[in-house]
Amino acid sequence: MAKEITPRSEDYSQWYLDIVRKAGLADNSPVRGCMVIRPHGFAIWEKMRDALDRMFKETGHVNAYFPLFIPKSFLSREAAHVEGFAKECAVVTHYRLKNDPNGQGVIVDPEAKLEEELIVRPTSETIIWNTYRDWIQSYRDLPLLINQWANVVRWEMRTRAFLRTAEFLWQEGHTAHATSEEAMEETLKILEIYRRFAEDYMAMPVIKGVKTPNERFAGADETFCIEALMQDGKALQAGTSHFLGQNFAKAFDVLFLNKDNQQEYVWATSWGVSTRLVGGLVMTHSDDDGLVLPPRLAPIQVVIVPIPKPVPALMEAADQIAARLRARGISVKVDNDDQNRPGFKFAEYEMIGVPVRLGLGQRDLDAGQVEVARRDTKEKANVPLAAIDEYVDQLLHDIQRNLFERAKAYRDAHITRVDTWADFEATLEEKGGFVLAHWDGTTETELEIKERTKATIRCIPLDGEAEAGACVLTGKPSQRRVLFARAY
Repeated sequence: MAKEITPRSEDYSQWYLDIVRKAGLADNSPVRGCMVIRPHGFAIWEKMRDALDRMFKETGHVNAYFPLFIPKSFLSREAAHVEGFAKECAVVTHYRLKNDPNGQGVIVDPEAKLEEELIVRPTSETIIWNTYRDWIQSYRDLPLLINQWANVVRWEMRTRAFLRTAEFLWQEGHTAHATSEEAMEETLKILEIYRRFAEDYMAMPVIKGVKTPNERFAGADETFCIEALMQDGKALQAGTSHFLGQNFAKAFDVLFLNKDNQQEYVWATSWGVSTRLVGGLVMTHSDDDGLVLPPRLAPIQVVIVPIPKPVPALMEAADQIAARLRARGISVKVDNDDQNRPGFKFAEYEMIGVPVRLGLGQRDLDAGQVEVARRDTKEKANVPLAAIDEYVDQLLHDIQRNLFERAKAYRDAHITRVDTWADFEATLEEKGGFVLAHWDGTTETELEIKERTKATIRCIPLDGEAEAGACVLTGKPSQRRVLFARAY
């Protein structure tokens, strides 16, 4: 099977799609805009899910599950929310099919129309807050820290595997608090969890920031985000955490009795990341030979390939090495395929992103060594058998760190401060990446910049400092720089 990948420099979009397909991450679906996540792609998502789930539970959150279907009337209760999602909603209008009297399969039974249409959840705030009204009575019920792992549907017209699909998998947290200060603390705590996950597990450097009012989540008072930079110079919003104020509590009449025996509306947050992270992982690290995975998210961290074929003596040695590595918590595959040549296998394991490959031949065995190849740099080394488990353990840490440092070096080299409109346009066209520029704070200017350049304000960086200046487009006063980029 040919495994050639379109070079990144030639066609980045096709390069990405080639890797998704040829590394066995996902296939197209017969349902327009949806994807079939293949076992290797789903295994990566499981690693992500498990790591995040631990981080949530370490901070007191618990999992629950809420219905896929939401009564249409629920979406009408919070005006900004329904306006934000109305164009993306899939709607269920009937509950039954029947045989076509003309013999053409099945048709929708016109007599089975629902009294109230159901929305396939684009996000769950409305049905969850309707439930919280029954769960919350007094301050003793707070904080309520709930997360759910689920699928959602947003009827996207332009789709790309993992990055933007009509149906995707995600987690969505929904919490209730007694005070605005507690809710804001929760919002920022989750944002920091997302940063830690992105950088420590995905090896993907991110910038934490707050969205402009125009980019804010529908129904939120504030939206915070992490923004990453892909290898083509485009930004990717990798996670969001929303301070909802009392908007949904008021819309769904969620009140609690405070310590002074008075009724108050609760304060809320919501937050989520999705399978979009798998796409971000691909685009942050991969190369023209296939997928590159950070060891902490690799389903297979080490593969052992007997050379030239899996004969008993080599398999016995490979199994012994595998047992030593597994004792250190390392996931290992011993290749027992006797149909394909080593060169083909090497290319296959490079394609799917296995971080470390061990080649074991009879000469290696006689010499008491193993050939070790690392996926990130393609470097090889002969390592004594006696030290192989310790060496590989350290090598996996080195690869994890190198991938982060390499991605960060690229990101930092593509953050450009500009002060003139000419430089702003030139940077976007010739260099790409993040552009730090002054903005006058108006939505009108924000939208005009987007119309002219296709660049959006990704965020107002939380670590940015006050700095008097002039808006890059209008010349009006500005008190700080914001982060612009073209984005996915």
